[in-house]
Amino acid sequence: MNETVLVADDQPDVRQAMKLLLRSEGYQVELAKDPDEVLAVMSQGGIDLLMLDLNYTRDTTSGREGLAVLQKLREKGEELPVVAMTAWGTVDVAMEAVRLGADDFLEKPWENLRLLSIIRTQLERSAAVRSEQRYQELARIRQDDKSGIEIIAEAESMQRVLAMAGQVAPAVASVLLTGENGTGKSMIAQQLHHWSDRADGPLVVLNMGSIPEQLFESEMFGHVKGAFTDAREARPGRFELADKGTLFLDEIGNLPAAQQAKLLRVLETGKFERVGASRTQEVDVRVVAATNANLLAMVEDGRFRRDLYFRLNTVEIRVPALRERKDDILLLARNFLARECARYKKTNLRLGPDACRTMLSYHWPGNVRELAHVMERAVLLCMGEEIKPQDLGLQVQAEQSTGLASQSAEASPHLEAPGDIIPLAQLEESMIKRALQRYEANVQLAADALGLSRSALYRRLEKYGIEL
Repeated sequence: MNETVLVADDQPDVRQAMKLLLRSEGYQVELAKDPDEVLAVMSQGGIDLLMLDLNYTRDTTSGREGLAVLQKLREKGEELPVVAMTAWGTVDVAMEAVRLGADDFLEKPWENLRLLSIIRTQLERSAAVRSEQRYQELARIRQDDKSGIEIIAEAESMQRVLAMAGQVAPAVASVLLTGENGTGKSMIAQQLHHWSDRADGPLVVLNMGSIPEQLFESEMFGHVKGAFTDAREARPGRFELADKGTLFLDEIGNLPAAQQAKLLRVLETGKFERVGASRTQEVDVRVVAATNANLLAMVEDGRFRRDLYFRLNTVEIRVPALRERKDDILLLARNFLARECARYKKTNLRLGPDACRTMLSYHWPGNVRELAHVMERAVLLCMGEEIKPQDLGLQVQAEQSTGLASQSAEASPHLEAPGDIIPLAQLEESMIKRALQRYEANVQLAADALGLSRSALYRRLEKYGIEL
């Protein structure tokens, strides 16, 4: 919690009491003893909420001094939440404060729980309003962007990603995108291509986990007619299709060891032969790869070639998890909300403050992809005009969808007691069955929740004989 609260009151004991209370709750606190000091502190910026006493002159109870400060701030365009305070509260003073722009009213002496509740509510509402305003601004910007790529990146961690992408995009060097499933690596790959000198060329996408090993060479390099039983006509491979453009190899960590040398050769030389052909072809392709696996650990284990790793990893860009970019959560949510409302022909739906609070506190193990699914579900389930926490369906998931490592022995009735040693394979099988049951056999959602790729989950289904 980094929000800064300005406490304005003429009584030192009131200022210090509120300072101690708010600091104990994690807030930064600034103090002001009179209207002039309030305006001086506000002019320096950095204040998120103002606790404004209305009376500063001894024996004055009208509240006019504080109301004048409030009016000046609003006339200057200050939009931060203001909570008016007075020990001489009347209905008329409260109504006048609200008319001039106060967001709430607190009588002194206050109750600590009520004070903290007011501050928390006002800061959350302010954040939601700023998020909505920024979303509308981004929507206008995207209307002028002809690339068709919608990357929301207000968080500092994502700003660094885009800055690095912009720096390396014009080069021909290979780029390795790393990060958890669902973080948006494919969109960064699209942006790299759009910003590169190859933007007018093709962007060819290939999921390495979806290629059967026996068809790897045909998919990558193409084949001639009659090269194998089903080769009824000649077909170009992905490298050939990506000539003068970009080839995006997603889930590169799933590439079988036997095929890694073949990929390395074409990356080093730009040369290959179609399956069944004797003529060598040469292409000019920029390769961007992505993985959620720890390739360096796979290198150390002998599961991934060291020379291929360094060939792919000229530049590595790590795409942060959604929980590491909280400033983007509500912006992304509103983007998905607008998309799903248009898709399902619903109008006037909005995110309620409680739903916003729930999303900001959730761990998001499935990252941006999970957020997109959550907003689609919310649009379908919402019965009114305001999306509420129950429409999101996150309460149960927040306790359960934390990956294999956080699941307890209660995951399956046939497991032994928590104090006993459970075989790893038995635990993994049980977790997979639970995930499939929870997501109604949706393999992609189950894989995201378990922290696996779709192809890795399919291999485990085969290993344990689990039928969908």
